[in-house]
Amino acid sequence: MPHPDPQPLSCDVAIIGAGTAGMAALRKLKDTGLSLRIIDPEFRGTTCATTGCMPSKLLIAAAEAAHAVRHAAVFGVHAAPRIDGVAVMKRVRDMRDRFASGTQETLLDLSERLRLKSRARFTGPTQLELDDGRRLEAERIIIATGSDPMLPDAYKPLADLCLTNETVFDLPDLPTRLAVIGAGPIGVELAQAFARLGVEVALFDSGSTVAGLTDPAVSTALADALRDEFALHLDTTPTPRRVGDQIELTWGKSERAQFDRVLVATGRPPNLTALNLEAAGLALDDHGTPLFDPRTMQCGDAPIFMAGDANAARPLLHEAGSEGAIAGANAASWPDLAQAARMVPMAITFTRPSAATVGEVIPPGRADTVTGSADYSDQGRAKTEARAAGLVRLYADRQDGRIRGASLAAPEGEHLAHLLAWAISEGMTASRMLDLPFYHPTVEEGLKSALREICQATSSPITWSRDDGAPAGE
Repeated sequence: MPHPDPQPLSCDVAIIGAGTAGMAALRKLKDTGLSLRIIDPEFRGTTCATTGCMPSKLLIAAAEAAHAVRHAAVFGVHAAPRIDGVAVMKRVRDMRDRFASGTQETLLDLSERLRLKSRARFTGPTQLELDDGRRLEAERIIIATGSDPMLPDAYKPLADLCLTNETVFDLPDLPTRLAVIGAGPIGVELAQAFARLGVEVALFDSGSTVAGLTDPAVSTALADALRDEFALHLDTTPTPRRVGDQIELTWGKSERAQFDRVLVATGRPPNLTALNLEAAGLALDDHGTPLFDPRTMQCGDAPIFMAGDANAARPLLHEAGSEGAIAGANAASWPDLAQAARMVPMAITFTRPSAATVGEVIPPGRADTVTGSADYSDQGRAKTEARAAGLVRLYADRQDGRIRGASLAAPEGEHLAHLLAWAISEGMTASRMLDLPFYHPTVEEGLKSALREICQATSSPITWSRDDGAPAGE
């Protein structure tokens, strides 16, 4: 519907998207004295709160409670869980809505003049058209439109039986049988959670690795642990068809199975299609994403910046917030830009064992790199808690043993990942890490075997003063 006041609008900075990145940019800009507009079709809150991080962790928390009861017998404690699927999903939605309401209240606190509830598309390098017909001239523009779930063509005719991470949490009850398409972080997290809640789950992926892990050995360690809980079919592309009110998947030579629902977790591409980026005059990559400088978030030499999932570089909440802040600061100072030091990359998947990549993940055989491994299937603290599984691989510089990256699937992996990210940020060597305290018995001390291996493999052997050489974690 056309806006009753068709007068053109103008501002110093326009932000397209009111998610994590867009709001971080706004916070950087709000006290600069610049005139601002933030444009969003819904102002519903962040992806994390509404359909991502928080509802998935609520489902995982319920799954862990069921798993703990079911497996208590290993400790001599006998019980059997009674899972109320309706209650499980109600708590997920109730808590999700509370998290989401917090972000929505922040959005509603924005002045009516600042908020433009609409969609925007470029009509020129600094000109936007809103879907109500109004036009906006902005001296600088920040693109923070986020990402959307993708439904592959083969599943579009079956959309009424398909779920995505944006619809799965609205299920009124747990399904009986669930297929998951895509073994990336979202797919494996939700597949394991539903399996632990008593759902019969089968997970399919056309690739050979899980959870975005590019180190084959670590991916295999996680895949082996997951296969103990549900069917995992890698290097497999099933063919779907409707059978009554179910979806039948066919794969391999003659395997087939029917499912109540299919959760499609094949990725979340950047939400850029409707922006008409060609009119902005930006150079685009092969996927139609503007080329940008990750140190400034600027697109080419234009007064246009990109932040968050929209640029597909580091689609994680903490990175979206950081990128939004960088984009906002540079939009404020444009044309004088500052190059920001980016955080050490860190991505965590909340499976059990949890998986993570930190810093550089270096393929084997690089002459300038050494690798140290820690086997968590034989780690002391993990064994006491009946969760001994997984592998940690650390990558270090051959000359001085400086830690450059890590790939891991291990108990408390989300915490190990933080420790390693901090160590990499500080430029620490394996020797220096061994010189720091490791409490016994903890899962952290399991890292010592990987650190020792790096020290022994460096071209100039490194000595350390405090490590007693005892078996790590026993």
